[in-house]
Amino acid sequence: MCGIAGIIGFNDYDNQLKAKIEKMQTALKHRGPDDAGIYISTDKQAALAHTRLSILDLSAAGHQPMSTSDNRYHITFNGEIYNFQELRENLISQGEKFHSQTDTEVILKLYQRIGSDCVHHLRGMFAFAIWDDLEKTCFLARDPLGIKPLYYYQLGTTLVFASELRAVLASGLPAINMSVEGLYGYLTTGSVPEPYTLIADIHCLSAGNWLYWHNGNITKKQYWQINFTPEKISPPEAREIVRKALLDSIQHHFISDVPVGIFLSGGIDSTTILALATQTQQSQLSTYSIAFAESEFNEGELAEKIANHFGAKHTEYQVTSSFAKGILPDFLKAIDQPSIDGFNTFCVSKVAHDQGMKVVLSGLGGDEIFGGYQSFQKVPQMVSFSKNTKFLSLLRTGFGIGLANWGTSAKMKRFGDFLRHPPTFASAYRSFRGIFSHQEALTIVQQLLGESLIYQQQLDSNQNTPEDEVSFLELSRYMRNQLLRDSDVMSMNWGLELRVPFVDQALLEAVAPIPSNIRLQEGKKLLTQAITEIPDWVVNKPKKGFSFPFESWMDSEFGDYFQNSNIPLNISLTSWYRRWSLAIFKHWWESVRS
Repeated sequence: MCGIAGIIGFNDYDNQLKAKIEKMQTALKHRGPDDAGIYISTDKQAALAHTRLSILDLSAAGHQPMSTSDNRYHITFNGEIYNFQELRENLISQGEKFHSQTDTEVILKLYQRIGSDCVHHLRGMFAFAIWDDLEKTCFLARDPLGIKPLYYYQLGTTLVFASELRAVLASGLPAINMSVEGLYGYLTTGSVPEPYTLIADIHCLSAGNWLYWHNGNITKKQYWQINFTPEKISPPEAREIVRKALLDSIQHHFISDVPVGIFLSGGIDSTTILALATQTQQSQLSTYSIAFAESEFNEGELAEKIANHFGAKHTEYQVTSSFAKGILPDFLKAIDQPSIDGFNTFCVSKVAHDQGMKVVLSGLGGDEIFGGYQSFQKVPQMVSFSKNTKFLSLLRTGFGIGLANWGTSAKMKRFGDFLRHPPTFASAYRSFRGIFSHQEALTIVQQLLGESLIYQQQLDSNQNTPEDEVSFLELSRYMRNQLLRDSDVMSMNWGLELRVPFVDQALLEAVAPIPSNIRLQEGKKLLTQAITEIPDWVVNKPKKGFSFPFESWMDSEFGDYFQNSNIPLNISLTSWYRRWSLAIFKHWWESVRS
């Protein structure tokens, strides 16, 4: 796990290229504290930078940017390729010779042989760039599910890219102007939806896409997409498929030359990982969690009980309001783009880092694949309700306008927005998961930027069932834009690699054909029936999302940080997440412009 950056096609009239790429590298130092490197082509058409967190082949042979022996291809790579050993053996059988034990060299050799098709062979999380010094081209790619981020900016013939937005800005090339679309997306969802960022003209390369630069021209292509096409699979067969796929994924996610720990929350997903890891690993496992003094938020005792049940060495840290206040400035500095999440991962990552860990597994992704959220029931109900009142369209629209304008709660205002538009799953999902309503977001955008935005109705992806549609939305929006992005930035702030066995292409392709009435049963029944090692006292406990006592802290310890100004008086900030989102945005925007 590392940080990558690059500048391609820059006209270096003033000999600024080296200084610019060094500034980008410095902005990513926290992502790779073990090593750093820069490559600049002789004609100065390409500059690549890398900061390394050593996980595989800890020797100097893993130094990046890495080059082929003929000095034609040069790569800077962030991530892990879990099937690199199989790919390596296959390439050796074809006559390739390797100089390291890294997955980086496998990608480089694979691209040398088959070009852009290499992405179809890689299992893992990745964002990388390969410069061809003969053809003068650059190939960028991002993993299928969007675990690793990759941002880019184009100005004329120049392409700038990096693992984090702050590194693209560090080049000094983009102007710092707010993106209207990015801000609207942030206000309505709590995170910035790809391909937008909060900075105009800087984009996030979408998950499952590659980008090709040649002579200043960019070509993009989507090479993978989520697809739920059901097959005739019985419940017993489904359980076997899930168990086999999860065991395979967890085994692959333990590939490392350093110890691998597990984040343990007390929920079904992290318990699943620990339960199966005890079967695939020989040594004692280490688990990490955070607890709270506030009993309604504290699952520390349960996490410790689970760890003891499976014989793991458990480390727990109690996060008090005073500790949270002390660490909040560091958290604010760590933010690459604001969201309403991330503080929990920031804290538990610090715990693992302080214990000397460099790699941890997380249960992120289980809810999205196996139906663990209320959205799987609520969103289809909302769509059905709206469709059933279609014959009363004027009444429905009027009712929606009334709720949107005068609703007594944030939730009711968002529901009013939904009723005003055609009843798509995408619009229902936005209402269910939202922060500010459509009209409120437009008002705030107008207030902050003095610009208006033309809203475009979001279309459904045409999955086979309503539940599959929700699963697709959870995977491609909430998980990708918020959970994965926050997990990457907040763990990497501490030089910690966070791996997500549930968010695995091979796993998803194995379970996707399972009919939704089996795969997405309420309470994640398929998962708990497939992993029988999960204790009943974990399965039967009430579902509770992992959360912090933010509301009470914001009214006490956090104090001055959450005094918002310049927000229209007719927009309610009674919900804690609204106050949080605006305060975090304010601090981030001030730091970016300073």
